[in-house]
Amino acid sequence: MALHEGPNVDDRMPRPLIKSISAGEITVTRTSSDRFDLQRAPAIPIADAFSVIVQLRDFRSHRLWRRGELVYDGGHSKASLAITDLRDQWQCHHLSPFDNVRFHIPFACMRSFTERAGRGEYVSLTQVQGRVDPVMFGLAQALLPSLEEPDQANALFVEQINLAALAHLSQTYGGLHFPVDKKGTLAPWQERLATEFLVAHFNKPFSIGDLASQCELSRSYFNKAFKESFGRTPSRWLSEYRIARVKECLLQDTPLAEIAIQCGFADQSHMTRVFTSQTRETPARFRKKSRAFGGVVDHLEV
Repeated sequence: MALHEGPNVDDRMPRPLIKSISAGEITVTRTSSDRFDLQRAPAIPIADAFSVIVQLRDFRSHRLWRRGELVYDGGHSKASLAITDLRDQWQCHHLSPFDNVRFHIPFACMRSFTERAGRGEYVSLTQVQGRVDPVMFGLAQALLPSLEEPDQANALFVEQINLAALAHLSQTYGGLHFPVDKKGTLAPWQERLATEFLVAHFNKPFSIGDLASQCELSRSYFNKAFKESFGRTPSRWLSEYRIARVKECLLQDTPLAEIAIQCGFADQSHMTRVFTSQTRETPARFRKKSRAFGGVVDHLEV
């Protein structure tokens, strides 16, 4: 476990107090300041990761820029959560006192976690912003003693908190389902085979009956057991996976008709109907919002 601390070193230019702990691939940082006159922070380095920020107190005011364009001017309440994709360029100016805990989580780390949990269907997290999340608030608070005295931190404890955060984030914002009762569910090897098969065939025709046979189950029993394991039917799982892939494609300039075919839909109108039924907005509207705010809509925090 790597330990970091960044105290203020130049009193002529006020800076926030920063303390960090790294356990495995995840870095947890507490950043705080009681000042109103902080300078605009340097641009956040682009990374193949996402940032999860939990506010420990009410944060009244800040400004946020994406690629040099102001996209938000406002605040966030205590216990609110922000999930931000760091593959884009962000810069923030804190205009009021604040205190938050940030989890810097590489995409590869989340994918590895979900695969080890037998949930290979993970694609990405929903980038919710400004939502109160008591679970992440509690996990952030649990790490405060470790962040206060990083040289005394217990590495195993920090790692377990990070695992709890990954489980909560992947289920709450990644759409994954972890059944409490294993009765009537697929065996681990069947879950792995089923999800790998569905991912490999998400844009190709196939039969659920053939998949059930590979799992050595009847089609009717397979459907029931799959739903117990994943909280949705195979057809619904596949539909949501396709829409998640569509969202990824919409961040690029690929034509909608081409995205529809790439993601296993009959045509653009078919994709639009399914996308709208699941997200309550059209693919074109989703793309427009993503381009306006770098994939982050509603309240923003970095």
